[in-house]
Amino acid sequence: MRPPRPRWHTEVMALQCIIIDDYRPFLTVARAKLEEQGIVVVGVAANGTEALRQARELSPDVALVDISLGPESGFDLAREITPFVGSVILISSHDHDKDDDYAELIESSPAVGFLSKAALSADAIGRLIRSHR
Repeated sequence: MRPPRPRWHTEVMALQCIIIDDYRPFLTVARAKLEEQGIVVVGVAANGTEALRQARELSPDVALVDISLGPESGFDLAREITPFVGSVILISSHDHDKDDDYAELIESSPAVGFLSKAALSADAIGRLIRSHR
């Protein structure tokens, strides 16, 4: 018998998300992982142009934005897509929230928070969004 789901689980299940990362294998893995955990991934983008188009068209509840998008800045993109998405969460393969320089940039960005890619999960996304309501 399965344990009861946390009360907020239904909120996470309803979340629509876009993932923005220039490393396509990560997009595939992250999409599969989050969908398995109940998040609806409505789009993936490998650059700012794709991300802006999808954000405008899809108006997702959350956008996961890689801090480093090749030649583009995830911080700049976060500011650009904020009007079109419910929440922005910055992501990276590095634990930037522990790095003083990046911690300040993350704090001053419009993002609700930061997750390392290793910590990316529906639970973690739900906690960040709930903490900023």
